[in-house]
Amino acid sequence: MVIGRTATENPRFFRKSEKRLATAGRKFSAQTKGSKERHQKRKIVAKIHNRIKNQRSNFTHQISRFLVNNYDLIVFEKLQMLNMVKNHCLAKSISDASWGQLIEQTSYKAESAGRTINLINPAYTSQTCRICGHCERANRQTQAVFECVKCRHTENADANAAKNILRLGLQSLGNQSLEATSKLCLVVE
Repeated sequence: MVIGRTATENPRFFRKSEKRLATAGRKFSAQTKGSKERHQKRKIVAKIHNRIKNQRSNFTHQISRFLVNNYDLIVFEKLQMLNMVKNHCLAKSISDASWGQLIEQTSYKAESAGRTINLINPAYTSQTCRICGHCERANRQTQAVFECVKCRHTENADANAAKNILRLGLQSLGNQSLEATSKLCLVVE
C-alpha cells in the first residue's frame, strides 16, 4: 500500500494467525457435538477470529487517522471489492487487507475534519505510463516493476499507479497541478 510518499506493508493478520486457527478448528471439530469440551473449543476459535478482527480494525483506524491528520486531499481507487473476492486465488488476501474498512473509516474521519476524499475509477491506472501516458493493456498483476514500452520509463509499479491515481483525482476536482495543492495523499492498495 503506497501512502503519501512511503509504502506501508500489509500486516496480513489472518495469514499470521492461520496455523493457530487451523489447530483450534481441528480440536473443535474433533469434539463430540453438544459436549462441554466442544463448547469450550468453539469459544477458542471465536476468540482467534475476534482477535484478527480487532487487529485489522486497529490498523485501519491508525492508518486512516494518519491520513486525515497529514493530508488535505486523499485519493482512493473505487475498487469493486465484492467482484474481486470472487476470484478464489485472491479472496483471502483481499479480505485480509481490509480495503473497504480503510476507505470507510478514512471517509467519516475526513468529513468531520473538513478534508477531501476522492474515489476515482481504477481502470488502467496500473497499465498507464505516468510520463508519456501510453497505456499497455497487459496483465500487470504479478509485475513489481512498471516499464513503458514506448518511452522506456521504469518505476515501481505501485508508485507509478499511485501517481496516475493522484493525477486523476486532481483532474476530477479541477485543473490543479501537483505543485498547486499543499498536502496530497495517494493510496494504492
